[in-house]
Amino acid sequence: MRSILPLCVLTLLSACSQHPSNISNPSDVTFDEARFRQDIKTLASDEFEGRAPTTKGEQLTLDYLSNAFTQMGLEKPNGKDYLQAVPMVSYTASEQQVIRLGELQLKHRQDVVLGSRHDIAKVDINKAPLVFVGYGINAPEYQWNDYQDIDMHGKIAVILVNDPGFSRPDSGKFNGKAMTYYGRWNYKFEEASRQGALGAIIIHDTKPASYPWSVVENSWSGAQQDLVRSEPEQTERVKVEGWITYDVATELFDRSGLSLATISDRAAASAINLPLNQTASIAFENQAEYANSYNVVATLPGSSRPDEHILFTAHWDHIGVDASKDGDQIYNGALDNASGTAGILEIARQFAEQANNGHPLARSLTFIATTGEEQGLLGSRYYAANPIYPLDKSVAVFNLDSTNIYGRTTDYTIVGKGKSELENYLVDALKSQNRTAKREKYPESGGFFRSDHFSFAKEGVPAVFAGGGSEPVDEATAQYKAQMKLKMKGCYHNVCDEYREDWDLSGALEDLAIFYQAAFVLGNNRDWPGYYKGTEFNALRPAQEKQPNQQSVQKSKQLTNF
Repeated sequence: MRSILPLCVLTLLSACSQHPSNISNPSDVTFDEARFRQDIKTLASDEFEGRAPTTKGEQLTLDYLSNAFTQMGLEKPNGKDYLQAVPMVSYTASEQQVIRLGELQLKHRQDVVLGSRHDIAKVDINKAPLVFVGYGINAPEYQWNDYQDIDMHGKIAVILVNDPGFSRPDSGKFNGKAMTYYGRWNYKFEEASRQGALGAIIIHDTKPASYPWSVVENSWSGAQQDLVRSEPEQTERVKVEGWITYDVATELFDRSGLSLATISDRAAASAINLPLNQTASIAFENQAEYANSYNVVATLPGSSRPDEHILFTAHWDHIGVDASKDGDQIYNGALDNASGTAGILEIARQFAEQANNGHPLARSLTFIATTGEEQGLLGSRYYAANPIYPLDKSVAVFNLDSTNIYGRTTDYTIVGKGKSELENYLVDALKSQNRTAKREKYPESGGFFRSDHFSFAKEGVPAVFAGGGSEPVDEATAQYKAQMKLKMKGCYHNVCDEYREDWDLSGALEDLAIFYQAAFVLGNNRDWPGYYKGTEFNALRPAQEKQPNQQSVQKSKQLTNF
């Protein structure tokens, strides 16, 4: 067991003095490293088979989490168990695919990864025109429409990854290097669908995507889960969607008499669409299977305002098993996200212990281990659309995803820093550890839109995704971090994301303390944090304070596009 640094600094002591006298001092709380490790190790074990939704691995995970919450004495929101059913459909495209773009015969996985989110036995597209639509964005607030004056019915959109701000950060459009939601792959497929396109193919490029082709191959092949959609939504969806490599796209454009590099520069400068004067022929078998997956939801009731909830989220799912691979076939997902799930368990245990000793918070705490995050934030999207507790009574969301395995740091990362007043609770808590809050190092990766907090943010609930940092606390930690980074290189969404006994989890435990302290303060006061003016979500729940003196986030008013 490792004791965390004292949690109640002067700012918290002041807040504590305003609380009922039966609230214990959070500096008494310690986090159990051995228990935290064991949770990660168990959830990421081969026995759990990569925790893919609707598999044996899911059932083992549901049982494990339910047993843990039962031992803590947390309430079952539906009265009988901790499970919220999430209706899902799994689409599996055959590994045997015939894909021709222009004169190029492409190899599945090596050159292209395609699938269909339709309940059809076979995809059979014959000579559909290919149209380059730049970044595939329709954003009136930026006076930008890559689909201007073009009818996409019966055509396949070819789309650049990320958004124009990445290539032209000083243009004044979008948000510079920091990706907007318009740069996310799910937005691009959804917008192509709204435009009536037959299909949509994104050109993968490692730097603006922030991940290599192997992540696309591993994440987009095999069964692809989605929420069950209404008939109109399903009918609107493009028939085929996926990715091609940059090298293949370069050759495709060459055969159209175009330079991909040159046309990409044009696409970053202004909205663009143009026919490639080539067609696509695509054929593969397709299968759809329907089954419920489950969010795990557990509540620790508040003492005086139990109808007001602070949420902790972490996704329990990962990619599962790929039987087509040689050697190791299990995507254990230890860092992503057994570590985050273990984190909310450990935080829940500490608050439960305090409540069992007669010191509950005034507000309720609800812990949600979500399903289907890896397939597009499915579990959190479903909860946000079908909340067990009303969203207007949900005070805030703290999201844990891939906790710190690289040792203690002097800084602390808040992804998308500058969006809401909720961040102030983390910033204040950091003073107890002499750490400073910073924005993520690579905002161009679009981290704010890539984890479960976003599902709540777009509904107006203040949500933060935070933890870790980039500055090691000392030279020994820096050397350890460099060595561990080498060991973990290429393990994101790969089979080598496995639990390691030599992980230094001291930094992760300090981060748990920050979340604990922030929730402690917010759980006992009457504040309702909001989003700052100039952010995407201000109109949904406005901040009461002015934004701190830092660069404002460019606004994106088209919430209907989310």
